[in-house]
Amino acid sequence: MLARLAALKRMSVKELKAEWEALFAVPAPNNSRGYLEMRLAWRIQELTLGGLSCETRKMLDLLANEIDGKSDRKAIIADARNPVIGTRLVREWDGVEHTVTVMRDGFDWQGRCFKSLSAVAKAITGTQWNGYRFFGLREARRDKR
Repeated sequence: MLARLAALKRMSVKELKAEWEALFAVPAPNNSRGYLEMRLAWRIQELTLGGLSCETRKMLDLLANEIDGKSDRKAIIADARNPVIGTRLVREWDGVEHTVTVMRDGFDWQGRCFKSLSAVAKAITGTQWNGYRFFGLREARRDKR
């Protein structure tokens, strides 16, 4: 694979376009050397090492549809770091115990709905925090690995 990637730098644009047709089975879209090299390098690595996971492809499709306005309603993209819906996160701050409930579309704290744990942490502390770190989810994930 490394030899194939290095060879791209030595190829002419005509040779890059031929390589494109061999790897993608369609004519090259343009004559931009940089673009052809970059996309061919990606394709060589994809064929050798594997492409994106189904989950990643789905997330990218949802994001693209949202940006293009093709989605009738905003798709909720679940963050893999979030606990299961209904989980209660408990954190003590300044001697007060705070409980946050994980909801389908966000997080509930004191009857208020927040889109992110970072927003909840800011409401509790008054300063900007990484919500996953504030509630101890970042370190727990690392321990599992």
